[in-house]
Amino acid sequence: MKIEQKKWTKKTGWITISEAKTGKNFQIVFVFGGSSLIKDRKHFNYIKSLYPKSHIIGCSTAGEIINNEVLENSLVVTAVYFENTKIKFSETEIKSLKDSYDAGKRLAKSFDVKGLSHVMVFSDGLKVNGTSFVRGMTENLPAKVSVTGGLVGDGSDFKQTYVGLDKVPTEGKIVAMGFYGKSLKVGYGSLGGWDNFGPERIITKSDGNVLYELDGKPALKLYKEYLGNKAKDLPGSGLLFPLSLKISGAGGDVEVVRTILGIDEKNQSITFAGDMPEGAYTRLMKANFERLIDGASGAASMSNENIGKLKPELAILISCVGRRLVLKERTVDEIDAVRKRLGKTTAITGFYSYGEICPTASTEKQCQLHNQTMTITTFREK
Repeated sequence: MKIEQKKWTKKTGWITISEAKTGKNFQIVFVFGGSSLIKDRKHFNYIKSLYPKSHIIGCSTAGEIINNEVLENSLVVTAVYFENTKIKFSETEIKSLKDSYDAGKRLAKSFDVKGLSHVMVFSDGLKVNGTSFVRGMTENLPAKVSVTGGLVGDGSDFKQTYVGLDKVPTEGKIVAMGFYGKSLKVGYGSLGGWDNFGPERIITKSDGNVLYELDGKPALKLYKEYLGNKAKDLPGSGLLFPLSLKISGAGGDVEVVRTILGIDEKNQSITFAGDMPEGAYTRLMKANFERLIDGASGAASMSNENIGKLKPELAILISCVGRRLVLKERTVDEIDAVRKRLGKTTAITGFYSYGEICPTASTEKQCQLHNQTMTITTFREK
């Protein structure tokens, strides 16, 4: 595997971080950037001129990650050449939350499963119900195929998100890559680090990812009581107070985290990035700085388990925007924690997201939608 990286900021313009001479075309060029930059045709055309025969995947973010840096309103570019791995690319369009399951199914069915070992996906962050989308993929892929990825971001604005394959990114797009061959080792890990507080409550009324009642009481009213003065800043302040949710997984009950996408004052409801099933138990969560950073370190350790004794060559980090809003100037600490686990030679890229997709354990294949986690996918060729 050969990797080269570049970045663009308004202050510096384009800077080359590392170069790789392959003699052949890079198969994938990952481009992560601020919303206004990622949809700028001028920037896309420049990147295309550098990699005219490569597939370019562009995603808007809530912050960009490259090696040990966390940037904002920048462009980070990572071009990857796999020496012994075949990759197939697929994309679909999603127009509404109700299409989420079918969108996942369409993508899953687009791949020839013979020799398929892993799928990585980048989805519009606002038009999709992440839980339904993930279910659509996993129910239509063999159990041996792992899936990771994320819902792309738009800072803390929650207005428009953009994804693109070989064209300027636009709204309502989902892009996936299927990896084939026995030479590639893929690792993954996802951990949070938030603390539960308050009583455990049961979801008594919901519809998909819209929560109406907890313990028979209006969900938004109850949630505001916990937030106090921060309630006036909803939905943005909700990123600081996610909910933990107990759901049934392949290996028994698992705990996932759900973060807010929007609120409805009229119906006193809260919309989350994933399903909030009736009958499930949930608790409010709050930040613990040290545990958030320990969670990032733990996710890196988990992602190393499937790689073997050698360090990964590439790591793609997808961390939730809520973590960044909590950690603020300490955000770089979670990247440093990952670097310490992965080693100095691993090329790191990624972004801050509206949701993360990953199995709940390094030994599992079937994935879940997560929120407020650091999720890491690592790659190494034999």
